[in-house]
Amino acid sequence: MSDVITAAVAALNEKLGGEGIDGTAKFVIEGEGDIIVDGDGARAATADEDAEVTLTAAPDTFQDILSGDLNPTSAFMTGKLSVDGDMGKAMQLASALS
Repeated sequence: MSDVITAAVAALNEKLGGEGIDGTAKFVIEGEGDIIVDGDGARAATADEDAEVTLTAAPDTFQDILSGDLNPTSAFMTGKLSVDGDMGKAMQLASALS
């Protein structure tokens, strides 16, 4: 697992306050790996795990979202974050990360 994924999992779990979400979401960090967020919190994904929504971004975009420097909705609207699947689930996750 890459250092980027390890740091992102820790940051996501901190943002989520030790709680998970209803359902499943997958973050694809381009060139680094995938993270699954579910009822148990965030963890590195194993090969090709499916989720209700998949959010894909470059490592720097993902880091900016986690640090609060970039709003997830703004990232989506400017094309820096792509969303595939349940848009409602994506909005729920965006609220948790803001």
